[in-house]
Amino acid sequence: MEVRGGQGDILVSASTAAGKTEAAFLPVLSQVAGEPHVGLSVLYVAPLKALINDQFGRLEDLCERLELPVVRWHGDAPDAAKSGLVKRPRGLALITPESIEALFSRRPAAAKALFSNLRFIVIDELHAFLAGPRGVHLASLLRRIDALATRPARRIGLSATLGDLKAAAAWLRPSAPQDVQMVQSPSGGSNLQLQVRGYIAPFRPRATEGEGDLAIRAVADHLMVTLRGTNSLVFGGSRARVETVADLLRGLCERKNVPNEFFPHHGNLSKELREDLERRLKDGRLPTTAVCTSTLELGIDIGSVASVAQIGAPRSLSSLRQRLGRSGRRAGVPAVLRLYVIEDELRPEASLLDQIRQESVRAVAAIRLLGQGYIEAPGSVDGLGSALLHQTLSLICERGGARADMIYRLLCGPGPFASVKPPLFMDLLRSMGGPDAKLIEQAPDGVLMLGEAGERLAGSRDFFALFASSDEWRVVTSGRSLGSIPVSSPVMVGNLIVFAGRRWIVREVDEPSRIITVDPHRGGTPPTFEDSTPEPVDDRLAAEMLAVYMADDQPGWIDATLARLLDEGRKSFRRMGLETRRAFRAGDDVHLFTWRGTRSNGLLAILLGAAGFTCWAHDTGVVVSRPDLHQLTAKLAELQMSGVPDLQAISADVGAISTGKFDGLIAPPVLRGFWALAVQGAAGDIQATVAPLQQIPEGDGDGSTDDGAPSAAAAISEPPSSGVQP
Repeated sequence: MEVRGGQGDILVSASTAAGKTEAAFLPVLSQVAGEPHVGLSVLYVAPLKALINDQFGRLEDLCERLELPVVRWHGDAPDAAKSGLVKRPRGLALITPESIEALFSRRPAAAKALFSNLRFIVIDELHAFLAGPRGVHLASLLRRIDALATRPARRIGLSATLGDLKAAAAWLRPSAPQDVQMVQSPSGGSNLQLQVRGYIAPFRPRATEGEGDLAIRAVADHLMVTLRGTNSLVFGGSRARVETVADLLRGLCERKNVPNEFFPHHGNLSKELREDLERRLKDGRLPTTAVCTSTLELGIDIGSVASVAQIGAPRSLSSLRQRLGRSGRRAGVPAVLRLYVIEDELRPEASLLDQIRQESVRAVAAIRLLGQGYIEAPGSVDGLGSALLHQTLSLICERGGARADMIYRLLCGPGPFASVKPPLFMDLLRSMGGPDAKLIEQAPDGVLMLGEAGERLAGSRDFFALFASSDEWRVVTSGRSLGSIPVSSPVMVGNLIVFAGRRWIVREVDEPSRIITVDPHRGGTPPTFEDSTPEPVDDRLAAEMLAVYMADDQPGWIDATLARLLDEGRKSFRRMGLETRRAFRAGDDVHLFTWRGTRSNGLLAILLGAAGFTCWAHDTGVVVSRPDLHQLTAKLAELQMSGVPDLQAISADVGAISTGKFDGLIAPPVLRGFWALAVQGAAGDIQATVAPLQQIPEGDGDGSTDDGAPSAAAAISEPPSSGVQP
C-alpha cells in the first residue's frame, strides 16, 4: 500500500488500537503539507461528534507543526473556525455526514468551495456505514462531492476487522471496487479470557416499585464484585437497562459506603456528562466503569479497559468483536469478556421456543463464531425510498432546481441507489409531486423545484439526518441540563424517574418547551424509553445455533447455570426430534425451523401470510398458527419449486413496511416497490430457506415429555464459577 505519492483508493482493516488512523494520516498530511494546493485538501468523515473531537485533539499539534489548519465541523463545533475555513479553504476538516448534508442543502456555495479541490477523503469506522440509512446517506454524499470536483479525491477507508473486504471495497468505490487496495492486519494479538454466565429470572408477580428485576439485580451484584477497582465497559443493550444497571450499581456503592465508580453512557445524556465520563476513562486515575449502549462501541479514545461485559446474548458478531477490541489493547495483557445471559423460569405452560433456550444457545453459538473469526457481511438496506426522496430534495436545494434525468444520473449511478431503475424513480417523483405530498413541482421548462411542503421540510433542522429521532424531553436540574429522554408515558409532578445514573423527583413539567425540571431523590423507577428494535440475526449465526443444539460439549467458559440452561435447551430440542426434522406441531401451532436468520424468516412469514396463513417470524424460524396442514405442506412445496417469488405482486398485501424516516411521504404503491428491492436478496434464497422443511407430522401434540413439562426452575442464586474466571 502506498498513500504518499500513490494512486487509487485504499481500505485498511485492523483491530481497535492497531494504529489505522496514524497509518493513514501521517502520509496524507505529509503529502498535502509538502505541495502547493488551492482549497481544502483533506476531508475526514466520522459517524460520531465525539470521535471527531477525539481525533481533533490528536491531530491539532501535528497539523500545527505542519502549518496546516484543522477544523472540526459539526453542530457543537465553534462557528468562528468554520467561517474562517469557508473564507480560506485549506488543510483538514473533520466532519459528520449530517454536516456535509447541511452544507449541500443550506450552503451550496460553501460546499463547492470546500469540496471541489479535495485530495483525500478519509472515512473512519467505515464498518459503521456499511449498512443502514447513514451508510446510504454518506455514500450518496460522496458521489455528490465527486460531481463537484475536477478530479475525484482519493478515498481511504479505515475500519475494524471486516468480514467481507470485497463488500467494503464496493461501498468505498462502487464504480471501481476492483481497483481498491485492501490492507488487512492479521487477526492475532491478545489472548482472550472469557466467561458466559447464566441467570434465571423466577416467575413472580411484578416487582414493587423501585425493587427492580431479580435477575438484573443478581447481574449487578456480580458486576460490583468483579469490576470494582477497574476501568471497564458494560454494554447493557437498551437505554432503559443501562440506566437500571447503573442505578443498581450506584446503590450498591452507597450501601457499602464506597465511592461510586459506575456511570451510564448513552446518546440521550448531555454532551457534558458523556465527555466527562470519557475523559475519566481515558485519564485512568480513578477506577471507572461505563454502563453503556452502543455509544462506546466505536473508536472514541477512552484508553484501554480491563474488561468488557455484555448483558444479553450477542446478535451481531461485528458488534461483539468491536466491543471486545476495547479490552486487551496493551502488549501482553489479555482481553477479558463476560457475557450475562438471562432466561425466564420455565413454567408448565412454557412455549416451545422458551423450552429450547434460544438465548443461551445463541450466546454459545456467537462465541464459537468469534473463535472462527467470522463477521457478518453487510445486508440489504431498509428505507431506500426514504433515502432517495431525501437526496432528491437535497440535490434540488443544492442546484436551485434540477431536471429529472440529471438527478437520476447523479444519484442512481454506481452506489446505494444503483438498483433503482428509471420506472421506479419516476414513480417516486410523481409521488413527491402529487397533490397530497407537494414536495416538488415542475416548471414549464421541465426543471424540478421544491414545492410548498418540500420547502418546509428542507428548511427544517430535522432534514439533515436520515435516521429518525424521537420527540424528546429535556431533563434539567438547578438550571443544568442532564440530557433528554423520549418519554412514552405521561410524566407528572411528583413522579420519580431514574436518569444519568441517579434518581430524581419531577418538580415541574413545561409542556410547550418540553422541559422536565427535577431534583435529586432517593427513590424512583426507570423512565420508559422507546428503544430501537434488536439487531437482526445473521443466517450464519442461526446455522451455528443448530450446530450447538446438535453437539454434546459443555464449553469450559460457561458457568454452572448456563450449562444447565444449555442442557435444558438441548434436551427439549432432541425430545421434539428436531435433529432430523424442521417442522413441529405444538398444540394448534406449527413451528417451521429454517435455521436461517431474521431477514430470511421475515420474508417466509410474508410469503405464507400472503397465502392466507397467520404466522410470525423469530430468529431461527416461523410459527404458523392453526394452519390446515395439507395446505401448508402444499404451499411450502410450491415455494421450493417455484424459485424467486413475484415480490411486486406480494407487496400489495404487505403492511407495516414503512421503515425509513421519510417513508410516510411516499405513496403506498411506490413504497411497496422499494420494499421489493430491499428483500430481493432474501427472495433469491427462498428455496434454500424452505428446502429443509419436511412433511409436517400429524400428531406431535404439545411437545411435552412423558413425565410432563420441565419442572420450574429454582429461585435465582449466585451460581458457582465454571471454566475460566477472569
